[in-house]
Amino acid sequence: MTLIQRLTATDQPLLKVTGLTKNYGRRIGCADVSFDLHPGEVLGIVGESGSGKSTLLSCLAGHLAADQGQVIYDGQDVLAMAETERRRLSRTEWAYVHQNPRDGLRMGVSAGGNVGERLMAVGARHYGGIREKATDWLGRVEIPADRIDDRPSAFSGGMQQRLQIARNLVTGPRLVFMDEPTGGLDVSVQARLLDLLRGLVRDLGLSVIIVTHDLAVVRLLADRLMVMRQGRVVEQGLTDQVLDDPQHAYTQLLVSSVLQV
Repeated sequence: MTLIQRLTATDQPLLKVTGLTKNYGRRIGCADVSFDLHPGEVLGIVGESGSGKSTLLSCLAGHLAADQGQVIYDGQDVLAMAETERRRLSRTEWAYVHQNPRDGLRMGVSAGGNVGERLMAVGARHYGGIREKATDWLGRVEIPADRIDDRPSAFSGGMQQRLQIARNLVTGPRLVFMDEPTGGLDVSVQARLLDLLRGLVRDLGLSVIIVTHDLAVVRLLADRLMVMRQGRVVEQGLTDQVLDDPQHAYTQLLVSSVLQV
């Protein structure tokens, strides 16, 4: 039995998306997108620039208001929630890893302070306990403990991204949104970060939706793959099946690298 068969046989979806649509005037952002995400599953979303994948991720995470559709998270209708309740979800059960770590960090606050702020947002108040947990998480993302009081501006791009990951995961979210988490990094730094992410996803049992232009990233991280073009899903399925035997002509072009994504 495959991973997906085990997930669908034993669990209700953690996230159920039906008919999600977002338009920018006459231009389609994403149209009639539907899928289920099960606990512990990683869904990759790929497509060329302008395909709608980033719009979809922003709508799912609540950064953009969808025009139509339904997003059910753990039985709750997210689009019908009050703003205060969506913000609570974003602080506790959800996390969002930006492509540019500067968008997800407080650059004027120390590395330990960045991780500690997330803990304080969920009620932690004991300074010693916060610092101890921050130190532990810096170690888990391969940041030396003696850098805990350094500001992110003193870190390399790869280290900033690892710090953003620590800040997001320290509170134990159930669902993580990732927007091009390896984008803009050198190849060797990307490989190290991917190994780190794969280990964390496995060890923590995270459910993840990851948007990327890099098919190697989804092959390594994603259980299932969704291919978007002009705002619509044109193909989806198990990652290896989609990449090794693409059925849609657009997916075939992506896999053969004819299109620059």
